Amino acid sequence: MSDRRRVRGYGAHAQAEPTAAPVKLGPVRIGLVGATGLIGTRVIEIASASDEARIVGIARREAKLPDGARMEMFVAEAEKWGEVLEAVQPRSLICALGTTMSKAGGDEEAFRAVDQELVLATAEAAVAAGVPNMVLISSAGADPVSKNFYLRVKGETEKLVSKVGLKRLDVLRPGLLRGRREDDFRLVEKLAMIASPITDPLLPQKWAMYRSIDADLVAEAALGLGMRRAAGRFTHDNEAMKRAAREWRNAVAKHTAEQN
Repeated sequence: MSDRRRVRGYGAHAQAEPTAAPVKLGPVRIGLVGATGLIGTRVIEIASASDEARIVGIARREAKLPDGARMEMFVAEAEKWGEVLEAVQPRSLICALGTTMSKAGGDEEAFRAVDQELVLATAEAAVAAGVPNMVLISSAGADPVSKNFYLRVKGETEKLVSKVGLKRLDVLRPGLLRGRREDDFRLVEKLAMIASPITDPLLPQKWAMYRSIDADLVAEAALGLGMRRAAGRFTHDNEAMKRAAREWRNAVAKHTAEQN
């Protein structure tokens, strides 16, 4: 059962993790912003299916949660998110915030306001609230000097967030996300998903980062990485996320077996 609350008064160089640290399981509180998107929704559903993580969502407005969601949801104005984080003290924060140029009405500044300014403000608020770790959902090809506006904003955002003082930052760079989006039909992505079984193997190695990946794998990787404690800044491509997702599933299965 979800616990939905309206809070009164709340209206560098990328590196790969050299060795996989074991996932520390238990009733760990993990904060989540961007709960209504594809990745955020799957994070909630996957976490709710086990007892390893307790999701604490923060949003600017009330929204429909997945069926069977077991979580806390706080509704607050963005400038008050830091106060929520300070009050609930999650072990880490998964940031799945993001919009599209279509939703932004083609306005680059409106797009940047969400995908960069809100993400950066959230990271700064997390550090001020004492949250040590953050998992940032970015994009394959993110590059602060890219000629592509979307990828440039993503790359700039990664760079800015890496400087806010987090003990640990995991940047996830998925390719084309495969999964069902509720009330968010995207024709181009839908066509690309249909074609992905054919196009993925045809992509040359230098474009492998753009191959499709199931949203569940990204969500599982985010949950597992959110529980790690080794300090640093780590960037994860599709293959690295698949490994982290496997570790999450194996650790959950082991923990479940120990309880039975």
